[in-house]
Amino acid sequence: MAQPEPLKIKIQMFCGDEIALGPGKADLLDAISCHGSISAAARAMGMSYRRAWLLVDAMNRCWREPLVQTTPGRAANGGARLTDAGRRVLEAYRTLQISLESAAHDVRFSQLRTGLRPAPIVRKAGAA
Repeated sequence: MAQPEPLKIKIQMFCGDEIALGPGKADLLDAISCHGSISAAARAMGMSYRRAWLLVDAMNRCWREPLVQTTPGRAANGGARLTDAGRRVLEAYRTLQISLESAAHDVRFSQLRTGLRPAPIVRKAGAA
């Protein structure tokens, strides 16, 4: 198994106790934008339609403007799309992600990393 990177930065924005946006929800917004429906986005991500719908509902309840607009029906006009607010929020989130990922190349992280073991020491049985 590959060693995980020693630094993982995960951005989660909260609205009360609810996660308003995080990596998974941002990926779902990308998939909705790409596929034009919640069900197709869910399939592409390997999640149930219900789970995807609940995530979209949570995002729409957390932001001042809805991020996803849905139109009932399977016709050409049916499906889902990102609103202007949804596109702005997703773009700002992705820009923030890129900005924070640069921390892995920061000299301060390099200084911290030099003292980090590749794996924890295994404790001997009975040691406290």
